[in-house]
Amino acid sequence: MKKYEIMYILKADLEEAARKKEVEKLHNILTNNGAKITKVDEWGVKDFAYEIKDQKKGFYVVLKVTAEAECLNEFSRLVRINENVIRHLITVAHGN
Repeated sequence: MKKYEIMYILKADLEEAARKKEVEKLHNILTNNGAKITKVDEWGVKDFAYEIKDQKKGFYVVLKVTAEAECLNEFSRLVRINENVIRHLITVAHGN
């Protein structure tokens, strides 16, 4: 298994309870598929440099995970069809 960093942006207008539920759902996708989340960093609501999907700001979450590629493929597939996720990015973590 490799180490990855995942960043995703949720809609900023989600209520706190809905946002927490969405974060938990996304993290469960990873853990249910064998990934281990080693760090969760919630950056909060940030303004975008430009509009993304008619949104001017979003709630940023950054994860450090250890996972197999198949797990990340499934996560990416489900995130793309999730209307509450504006954007996501998965990168290989180096040096941690």
